[in-house]
Amino acid sequence: MTSRTRTDDDGEPLTPALPAAVGQARSGTNLPRVGGYNQAVVLDAIRESAGISRVELAAMTGLTTQTVSNIVRRLLAAGLIAETGHAPSSGGKRRTLLTIRSDAYFSVGVHLDPDAMVTAVVDLAGATVHRHRRRLASTGDPARLVGVVARAVDRAVQQAGVPCGRILGLGVAVPGPLDTRHGLVVEPPNLAGWHQVALRDAMHTATGLSTVVDNDATAAAIGERWAGGAERSGSFLFLYLGTGIGAGVVHWDRVLRGDSGNAGEIGHVIVVPDGRPCRCGARGCLEAHCSPAALVADLLERHGRRATNRLGLDLRPDRVRADYDLLCRAARDGDKAAADTVRVAAERIGQAVLSAVNLLDVSRVVLGGDAPPGFAEPVRDEIDRQVNGHSIARRVRTVAIEDSLVGPDAGAVGAASLVLHGTYAPGWRLLLGTESQ
Repeated sequence: MTSRTRTDDDGEPLTPALPAAVGQARSGTNLPRVGGYNQAVVLDAIRESAGISRVELAAMTGLTTQTVSNIVRRLLAAGLIAETGHAPSSGGKRRTLLTIRSDAYFSVGVHLDPDAMVTAVVDLAGATVHRHRRRLASTGDPARLVGVVARAVDRAVQQAGVPCGRILGLGVAVPGPLDTRHGLVVEPPNLAGWHQVALRDAMHTATGLSTVVDNDATAAAIGERWAGGAERSGSFLFLYLGTGIGAGVVHWDRVLRGDSGNAGEIGHVIVVPDGRPCRCGARGCLEAHCSPAALVADLLERHGRRATNRLGLDLRPDRVRADYDLLCRAARDGDKAAADTVRVAAERIGQAVLSAVNLLDVSRVVLGGDAPPGFAEPVRDEIDRQVNGHSIARRVRTVAIEDSLVGPDAGAVGAASLVLHGTYAPGWRLLLGTESQ
C-alpha cells in the first residue's frame, strides 16, 4: 500500500522541527493545527525587522520557503504587511522586502492606578499614536469608574483619528490579584473597595470592545516586549515602580503568568522580617517599605518632623504623590535625610531584585513606571551593584540594568499590547487552538 504524507495547513509535510537553541530566533513548527501558529511566527519576525525578505524569513523561522511564501501571501491579502522595496542585489534577482503595516490595526489600553488613569492608542507596530493622563479623585466606586473609563476610551479613539473598525480591542491594566480566567479584579490592596469586580465584562458592555484585563506589571512587560522588538527579545524582568511595586517576567519571549495569572508580585516579597504592616495582610513586604507612601512615612519615622517641614511635605493622605515627588527631588539635590530615606529603600528593592534574578536567571532587568529620577536613578544603581556583585551566576554573565523603552506610560501601552499580543503573538494557546488570552 502506498502511504500518503500528512501535511499541515500550508500544504507542508508534517515533519517535527528541531527546538531552537538558546538565543536563536523563534522557530515555526509542523505539528497539527499550526497554520495560525506559523503565521504568528512569521508576522512576529516581520514586525521585529526593518525589512526582511522571504528567504531570510525561512532561514530565521526554520520553515520551508514554500510555507513562508504561502503565509506571506495570506498576510499581504489581510493587509497586515506590505512589500516595501528591495534588498541590495548580490548578483541575482533583488529580493523583495516585507514590513509590518503599522496602520493596519490598533488597540486601546487603559492603566488604572489608585490616583491616575492613563489611556493610550497603540498601532500594530507597538508605537503610541495617542496618550492621555488624568488624575482620579477616587477609585473607590468601580461602577462609576467604568463609566469614566468608557468615556476616556471613546475620546482617545476620536482624538487619535483611528476608524472604529480598525480597533482590535481594549486592554485594561490594574493592580492584582486577579482572576484572569473570568476577568475579575479580586481584592487588590491598592484599590480600596474593590472586591470580585467583573471588570472585563463591565468594560466590554460599556465600550462594545473585546476586552482583556491583566495585572499592570505583567501588562507593562508585554508592552515592553511588543514595542521593544528585537531589543527586548529573550528574557527579562520588568520592575514596575508606581503607586505600588510589581514585576513582569518574560522568559524566552514568553510571558510568565503563573498558574493563577498572578506571577510577578515582587512588591509582596518580605524584605524586613516582622516589619511594617502591608495592606495585603502580611508584614515587611517590599511595597510596605518602598512605595511612595512608605518613603514619606519612613522619612517621618527616621528623621522626624523637622525634616518633613524642611522639605515642605504636607503629610495628608491625599497629598502622598506630591510629598513623594518633593522627597525624591530633595534627595537628588543632596538633602541628607531625603537621600538616606531613598538609599534605604533602594537597598531593599535591590535585595528583592537580586532574589528574583537568582531565581529566574534572566540576563536583563528593565525599570519602568513613573518614579521620578531622584528615586529611579539610585534604585537602578543599587540593583546593578547587588545583582552584578552578588548574584550566584555573576561569574557567568553580567545582567543589563536598563530603563524602559516605553517610558512612564508602560502600563497603558502594555494594556493595549495585551490585545495585540493575544491576537498575533505566537504561543502555545494558538498552537493548541485555544483562545489567545
